[in-house]
Amino acid sequence: MLRGKHLLIGSLLLNLIFIFILTYKAQKPTLKELSDENEISELIKDENNNAQVIGAEEEIDLQKVIKVIDGDTIVLENSETVRYIGIDTPEVSQGRECFSKESTEKNIELVLGKEIRLKKDVSERDRYGRLLRYVYVGDTFINETLVRDGFAFSYTYPPDVKYSELFKEAEKDARENKRGLWGKCNESLRISPSLREEKTDGSANSSQNLNLDLNCSSNSYNCTDFKTQAEAQSVFESCGGTSNDIHKLDRDGDGRVCETLP
Repeated sequence: MLRGKHLLIGSLLLNLIFIFILTYKAQKPTLKELSDENEISELIKDENNNAQVIGAEEEIDLQKVIKVIDGDTIVLENSETVRYIGIDTPEVSQGRECFSKESTEKNIELVLGKEIRLKKDVSERDRYGRLLRYVYVGDTFINETLVRDGFAFSYTYPPDVKYSELFKEAEKDARENKRGLWGKCNESLRISPSLREEKTDGSANSSQNLNLDLNCSSNSYNCTDFKTQAEAQSVFESCGGTSNDIHKLDRDGDGRVCETLP
């Protein structure tokens, strides 16, 4: 009789334990329940080994810089070329614009050989296939630093306008305090991005119209010095065209130089 009671009690306890386990599993959150359409959360254990939900961290693109092309363009260890968003520095390839050397050297100082963080705005690449990114080294915002220290112009090109107001303010600050190119280059030698675009689009006749300091007396330029065929063509024509192709840019003598450039 006593044994029968023990068996009955044991059976009831087992049933209660089984019901408890089923209830616990039904109430335990699943990964799907912890997620929504825009974010996948992950479970981690805290110091008390209790499960907590945390949001996935923003993805950070870390890369090492192996080459600096000019003040606003670099090459990464993965062979990608990056063009800084929202700014424009004096061009090295377009007749060595005023302060182009200094801007390039500053960019070298800031990023060469260092690990950088890359942040995207809207566009992935420009028409030349270069990545368009905001660049950081530690807490230093490289795009802004170049503008604020007078090594670059603010240059907003939609749709990538996230920091346009910041860059405009930085340029105003540099200009008012005559930092960098604002103190070293007189007004006629400051080639703004908009004026450079006019030249590339054919609104200006030659690099001489932009007061560029061209070297037309010795072989100083190669096609690799230019980003576009229009840039190379402008220098070629400014130095005399086919009658004075001192830089040997027109290899086939047809009057059109560096034809492999975009």
